Amino acid sequence: MATAPSRGYITVSATIFSVIALLQAYRAFAGLPVAIGQLQVPTAASWVAALVLGALAVWGWRTR
Repeated sequence: MATAPSRGYITVSATIFSVIALLQAYRAFAGLPVAIGQLQVPTAASWVAALVLGALAVWGWRTR
């Protein structure tokens, strides 16, 4: 069981991970292009990011 201050931190972290995971999944599903400088980021990178961030979000929500 998490203490009160760490529970708030875990809730905020899980919320942020959830939102970013959903945004990454949306980006990958919609096929939106992303470029960093001259480098085109492949859609597969967003799928990987969505899975990793989703796992962190689930872990955070289950920990609280």
